[in-house]
Amino acid sequence: MSGGAGTEAAEILVVAVEASADLHGAAVLRELQALRPGLRAFGAGGPRMRALGFEALVRAEDLSVMGVAEVIPALPRILESMDALRDAARERRPRAALLIDSPDFNLRLARQLRELEIPVAYFIGPSVWAWRTYRVRQIARDVSRMLVILPFEEKFYAQHGVAATYVGNPLADELLLLPTSSALERRESARAALHLDPVRPVLALLPGSRLQEIHRLWPPMLAAGRALRATRPDLQLVVPVAPTIDRALLHAADVVFLDGRAPELLAAADLAIVASGTATLEAALAQTPLVVVYRTSWLTWLIGRLLVRVRFVSLVNLLAGRALVPELLQTECTPERIAAAAAPLLAHGPERAAQLEGLRELRALIAPQGAPHAARKAAKEVLQLLDGRP
Repeated sequence: MSGGAGTEAAEILVVAVEASADLHGAAVLRELQALRPGLRAFGAGGPRMRALGFEALVRAEDLSVMGVAEVIPALPRILESMDALRDAARERRPRAALLIDSPDFNLRLARQLRELEIPVAYFIGPSVWAWRTYRVRQIARDVSRMLVILPFEEKFYAQHGVAATYVGNPLADELLLLPTSSALERRESARAALHLDPVRPVLALLPGSRLQEIHRLWPPMLAAGRALRATRPDLQLVVPVAPTIDRALLHAADVVFLDGRAPELLAAADLAIVASGTATLEAALAQTPLVVVYRTSWLTWLIGRLLVRVRFVSLVNLLAGRALVPELLQTECTPERIAAAAAPLLAHGPERAAQLEGLRELRALIAPQGAPHAARKAAKEVLQLLDGRP
């Protein structure tokens, strides 16, 4: 699979089957297009990737499910999509594949691609350091290069014989582009861009990008926001609606809804209530105090409790190594508990000051000044595979 100078018409298979993966896939795809004009990309992706001319044989919106109980009814559709991607890879023989997140889907596909002798780069891989560590053996066998986004992951994979490169964190890319300014200046600028009242405090509610998350998290989030506004009548409740979610599911007359724009909202907010996931780290990088919530099916929760090897659920607490932000999970994910955890973080007291100090330390770790962009570094690593370099 050698390439080099004659690779202008080469093809790459890219697989991003969730909203967050579509976001990161689009960032890497832009860099690949800039570094290698004429490169053709096909596979699975969402609206952001399709907007860049990506040939989506599978739409991310059709596969965005999570949890054991939720995946079972969608299994036929998932397997059909995987077969379509494998068959396309067999027919078109791309020079390399870039798989993004979604390990239950992508690790199975990686095995099939190895059988087709298509080298695989895996961006934002599974949290094998937290649970199901046995999967690292499959990664070593089926993945040519792991492109990791947490500082400690490169060492972990190296200890298990996996070629891995820490490319930085894609959530920090936009942060590195921002001009140096105070948090107050950034907040005022973000509120103006979103047409929010510049004087009234802003509470950001991020219930997730999956249908199951909306059903389970939106009602307690909304109730908590309304409880907080009962004591702070000027509080603005604002929600960034993921492109995978029908806004009608979130209807509430007293809430401001945005089409996406979560990073801008987090920069504008005084406080965020966030579904556990990458958005928690996004809030931390924006230096916005946050409360993390999550609720899933009891089957998924019980299996997770048996298998997970880490103390925390949120990326923020995992990276900080301590309970920097509140985590309200399952039975604790109630309007009353969410509001109680959020109230002192809205006030300008010691709880807010302590969390902000921890978030500043975390930001310095993840997004040091002068760091290269994760998307550009990941794209360069992928091009090495395209050109046949190990």
